[in-house]
Amino acid sequence: MITGDFHIHTSFSSDSEADVRTVLDSAMEKGLKTVCITDHWDEDYPEKYEGEAFRLDREAYVQELEMLKKEYANKLDVRIGIEIGMQPHLGAFYKERINQYPYDFVIGSVHLVGGEDPYYKEWWDEYTDAQMYQKAFDETSANLNQIEDFDVLGHIDYIVRYGRRQAEAYSYERFCDVLTEILKKLIASGKGIELNTAGWKYGLDFCHPHPDVLREYRELGGEIITIGSDAHKPEQVAYDFKRAAEVLELCGFTYYTQFKDRKPEFLKI
Repeated sequence: MITGDFHIHTSFSSDSEADVRTVLDSAMEKGLKTVCITDHWDEDYPEKYEGEAFRLDREAYVQELEMLKKEYANKLDVRIGIEIGMQPHLGAFYKERINQYPYDFVIGSVHLVGGEDPYYKEWWDEYTDAQMYQKAFDETSANLNQIEDFDVLGHIDYIVRYGRRQAEAYSYERFCDVLTEILKKLIASGKGIELNTAGWKYGLDFCHPHPDVLREYRELGGEIITIGSDAHKPEQVAYDFKRAAEVLELCGFTYYTQFKDRKPEFLKI
């Protein structure tokens, strides 16, 4: 049984209106023992889309979560995380700043490709789905060459959510060269991946990443795997976690991972 959600957003992220306490109360109602709040910090997010979007007030964020850790101490283990938006030029930037605050966990995610956000559909007019997926995976690999200050790579095939036909042009086999390269880089650097259940929420018939990618990660020797709902609303906390546990077991895992003080803890499924 999975009892910790390690990818949750609140109103500190500009794409969520969820009150932190409401999120924590939802987690308790669903039987969770541990949650890690991981609000967005996407430095250099294009102003043409959302102005000051994803510019996290990290001081206020950490102060509030430290207070809530104490308030919920006898009810729920609250941990402080962050989800950084990776772009190849931001390696030195994050290296200088990540350790300014006592995070338990850092997700590194690719939300932009070539400085553009695939959420906005007009960007897809120039490329086929397959071309876009290739660009996203290539940039993910490039990010791993430049950015070290994270613990797991978030929602590896996130880009497929926004394709015109979503999974029609996607499979592990089709992009195995670059996906395997990504997995090998992560394993060699001691970093992990996450099983992100939001793929199901966004209409895909698989989690992020696809089970074929999860299976390959395990076969290559990958051990660190966190579980996250990518919740942006209280009701989405622990979304489809029973299904996530089933997928993990089918892919050869007998445990999942949580983080505290940036160090992995391994728990039986």
